[in-house]
Amino acid sequence: VQLQASGGGLVQAGGSLRLSCAASGSIANIDAMGWYRQAPGKQRELVASIRSGGSANYAYSVKGRFTISRDNAKNTVYLEMNSLKPEDTAVYYCNAYLRTFPGTRPRDYWGQGTQVTVSS
Repeated sequence: VQLQASGGGLVQAGGSLRLSCAASGSIANIDAMGWYRQAPGKQRELVASIRSGGSANYAYSVKGRFTISRDNAKNTVYLEMNSLKPEDTAVYYCNAYLRTFPGTRPRDYWGQGTQVTVSS
């Protein structure tokens, strides 16, 4: 299983970016997909996650600014980031909690990370 993330970059405060992450390989079903981030000197934290049924969960710091969505047919998750702030600067990691074969226990898979830098 591979998770390929894209869409990071450099943007000014108040700007927008859209991250994408596609899961590929031996996948039976994906329970949830999400985005985490890790800033220098800080622990990795959940940004947003979305279950297969569409229910989403957001970190308090991004509520109202970020929107997570998912295309189940493409095994792809998106993160629309608006009104970006310098404190959003971090490496963003894609996550999928999935089963590779029916009936097996799901586990976490991670993408390679994409840098998001917001200048003030």
